[in-house]
Amino acid sequence: MKLKSAVCDTQIMVLRVPADSLEIRIGGAPALAADDAAGDAVLDPALAGGSLTGKRYTDEAETMEFLCTKGGEGTITVDGLTIGIKQAKALPSSD
Repeated sequence: MKLKSAVCDTQIMVLRVPADSLEIRIGGAPALAADDAAGDAVLDPALAGGSLTGKRYTDEAETMEFLCTKGGEGTITVDGLTIGIKQAKALPSSD
């Protein structure tokens, strides 16, 4: 599923989410389907940390994952929790 922000240029692709109903927001406003009109929502300054094109975003438990296809000013949140950039897994060292 592709979603976009109502308050900035951010666009994301949903890669993995739990079956539960989630409130996905970008920049403080509810995320919209790719073909929905933006309306008159305003960027929340507290959630203006930005999102980066090409980065994967996930929660700490990695139960959900989003790919940022177009970066913008808004921070991605799910159910009020900020979703951060997924960190690369450490590979075992080869001796």
